Amino acid sequence: MPDIQYLGHSCFRLRGRDGIILTDPFDRTVGIDIGKPTAHIVTISHAHPDHSNIAAVRPAREQLFVVDGPGEYEVGGVLITGVRTFHDKKRGAELGRNTVFVIHLDDVAFCHLGDLGHELTAHQIEEIGNIDVLFLPVGGGETIGPGDASSIISQIEPRLVIPMHFAADGQQSFTHDLAPLDRFIHEMGIKEYTPQEKLTVTSSSLPTTGDETRVIVMQPVL
Repeated sequence: MPDIQYLGHSCFRLRGRDGIILTDPFDRTVGIDIGKPTAHIVTISHAHPDHSNIAAVRPAREQLFVVDGPGEYEVGGVLITGVRTFHDKKRGAELGRNTVFVIHLDDVAFCHLGDLGHELTAHQIEEIGNIDVLFLPVGGGETIGPGDASSIISQIEPRLVIPMHFAADGQQSFTHDLAPLDRFIHEMGIKEYTPQEKLTVTSSSLPTTGDETRVIVMQPVL
C-alpha cells in the first residue's frame, strides 16, 4: 500500500513496506529547497542538477542505493527497470540521454518518465510494460509538453497519471520557459480538480483495466 508525496518539480517520494524510493531530487536552481528527505533508493533520470541532487538525500539505512541508468535492479524487495530514452527528439543530440524508470513496489507498478523528450518506440513501450501509476512531465521546455504528454498517455495506457515538471509558484526562477499545469488539464478535458498532498494507492483502489485513465494533481509538500 504505497504512499506518494510530491516534493516539487519531478521529485516524488514513494514509501512502501519494502522501502522508500525518491525520484529525481533537485537542487536550488529550481527556485525551491527540497530539504533533506530520507530514502533507501534514489532514481536519477539524467545528470542535470535539477534532477540529480543526490547530496540532498539522507540514507534511511546504512547506504543509499542510487539507480542512474538502464538495466534491471532488485533492492530489498523493490524491483526497478531502467529504460533508455532521450531528452530530445534527435536521439539525444541536443540534450543527451534520459532513463525512464519502472518501479514495482507493494504490487503496484510505477513509471517515472524523467525528462522524456519524445514519443516512445514500440520497443520502449514493451520494455516499460503494464503501468498502474505514471509520473508524467507536462510543461514542455526541455521535455514533452501538454500535447505530447497526452500522446504518451495513449501509448502507455496507465491507470493513473500524476503530472510533474510544469511551471509552478515558487519556481519562477527556473520554470519561466515551462507551461503551467492548466494547459495540460485543458488538453485532457478536465473541468475541475483538487490537488492532493498525499496519495495512497493499492492494486484494488486503482481504476479497473479498460477504464479511462484518471489524472490526479498533487500539491508539493514543502
